[in-house]
Amino acid sequence: MAVRTPLTVITGPLGSGKTTLLRHILETFPKKIAILMNEFGEIAIDAKIIQGKNVQMADLGGGCVCCSLLGEFEAAVNEIIDNVDPDYIVVETTGVAEPDALVFDIQESLQRVRLDGVITVIDADAMIKYPSVGHTTRIQIEAADTILLNKVDLVSKSELQAIEKKLHSINEIASILHTIRGQVDPDLLFGIGRERVQAPPHHVHQPEFESFSYSSPATFNRQCFEEFADSLEPDVYRAKGFIRFPESVYLFNFVAGRWELESFTQEATELVFIGKNLSLKKAEIIDRLKLCER
Repeated sequence: MAVRTPLTVITGPLGSGKTTLLRHILETFPKKIAILMNEFGEIAIDAKIIQGKNVQMADLGGGCVCCSLLGEFEAAVNEIIDNVDPDYIVVETTGVAEPDALVFDIQESLQRVRLDGVITVIDADAMIKYPSVGHTTRIQIEAADTILLNKVDLVSKSELQAIEKKLHSINEIASILHTIRGQVDPDLLFGIGRERVQAPPHHVHQPEFESFSYSSPATFNRQCFEEFADSLEPDVYRAKGFIRFPESVYLFNFVAGRWELESFTQEATELVFIGKNLSLKKAEIIDRLKLCER
């Protein structure tokens, strides 16, 4: 019988730090890893961040891995095994994915892989700012073998204890690892050897978020853009992408009112905004953004 390739699923809410974790794994884990990414939004920002790391990419596009792309997902996994023969396959789901359907499909239908584990990344700061755990986040926590409680430097010790208690109330068996910017020993994430079997999912996926994209060849005034980022309304939960200033292009990451810029090699401005009821806010946000073009 052929040896099955171990497959790890990385899931978690929007902006929790999944791609940052993936970048850390690729820089520190000396194994041949193939990446499958599924993003929410028209522009595949995360795929562009990961590219150039000597890994094989299969971009699943803008759908949701937990429902509409299962058939394509199986084809992508088989293609990766045939062409790359990796030591490990890592699947990073979109932040709005409910991973139970994906886990069930891997265990039931994919004959050439074995599910090694489900890693759920949780943003500690967001758990304090938005204490009500939504339906999708709850499913992501329930599915986890390991929970990476990320951004622990942004909360107090008592807040951290309260978050851990909440996570344990949802998932009693998952181990919880504290991380800052996804810095964790990769050996703690691989070789889990998940044994529990996922029951067939019965939910109908109801997307909670909308997204829109914005691209521009223009150069932007940095001060104006930073004021724009500071003023983004709570309806925008997540924004990410690349922004061109006179001196360089930067990777822009915005999560729940907090944002940062990181110097990055990219050609032009490409941004994705994700939130609730964004179709009503899209024109206003783009108009304000265009005011920053030089």
